[in-house]
Amino acid sequence: MLSAIQNLREVALLCHEGRPLGDQLASWLAECLDAFLSHQTGTIDEALGLRGARGGVPWWREEAIRVRDRLLREFAGRYFAGLAVSARARRIRLLAMRYAATAWRFDRERSAMPACYEGTQNAWLWRLFRAGAPMPVSERHLRTILGGAGAAASRAPAPSTAGA
Repeated sequence: MLSAIQNLREVALLCHEGRPLGDQLASWLAECLDAFLSHQTGTIDEALGLRGARGGVPWWREEAIRVRDRLLREFAGRYFAGLAVSARARRIRLLAMRYAATAWRFDRERSAMPACYEGTQNAWLWRLFRAGAPMPVSERHLRTILGGAGAAASRAPAPSTAGA
């Protein structure tokens, strides 16, 4: 599924720039569209290879969760490296709750991070909330992301959130 998302991003970029797709990408897109238009698949997502497990998380939410979890681990490592996982989780939860109740109410409408956040914890919080996955998360979930099974499962490369 990740390769399908990468292909779609590449198609979008090339189309925005007015450049040709190239044989391999054009062939992939043509096959996907043919499968959809000939009713071989039920949805365009399925035709593009974006069909998740039944009852599972949609591809776009899974991607957002991976980005959020990666950012959470980087944030914790940068600001709370000397603390135990439970203390990291507690601190991040407190900061996220405070940010959600104050600045995020206004920041959510911004397409770019406020310049005054650069180099601060609010810069990280803005990126975390803009990732598109639910924030803030519970302290228990944070412990899993920062030090448990969630950390290993979410280490897959994630796209940049710049401009998100």
